[in-house]
Amino acid sequence: MQSAASEARLHLIEQLARTGQGEQDAFRTVYVLTSAKLFGICLRICGDRAAAEDVLHDVYMIVWKRAGTYEPCLGSPISWLATIARNRAIDWRRSQTRQAAVPLDDAPDLPDPTVDAEAGMLLDEASRGVFACLAALESHQGNAIRNAFFHGFTYAELAERHCVPIGTMKSWIRRGLRQMRHNLEVAGH
Repeated sequence: MQSAASEARLHLIEQLARTGQGEQDAFRTVYVLTSAKLFGICLRICGDRAAAEDVLHDVYMIVWKRAGTYEPCLGSPISWLATIARNRAIDWRRSQTRQAAVPLDDAPDLPDPTVDAEAGMLLDEASRGVFACLAALESHQGNAIRNAFFHGFTYAELAERHCVPIGTMKSWIRRGLRQMRHNLEVAGH
């Protein structure tokens, strides 16, 4: 003869299996048998009765959808249900800390990311100076610097593209940059 606890466990396993087949009466029985315990878990983690009720509703929605996946050989049905309740309540708790945002009216003003007119003119002038210096270089140096800095090519990739040793490519770029720096200093940039 089985004990009352093992009979209750077998009954809950049977009701979960039937719930997994879409039987609403079995689902109702699962709710009646487990809701007090699962609500206690939700309330302890959420700390708020209304929130715990909402979380419990979510728990039973999950149970309705996933009851067919419960496997009795992996653990007791109440442990499976309690795990769902605990995880859902923890998820709710975490979401509350992330949602504690400052009202928009209380948020600090963000700086305007656009460049003001004077700074824009200075940037344009500096850019023109850099491009003028780049254009004044020997073509192999200018092309190597453009490809390295504007297109992200490595020394090895550039050396392969230009069919030169990697040391030669490094020298082209180093000399070209040195010449550009000199030209920018002479131009007063």
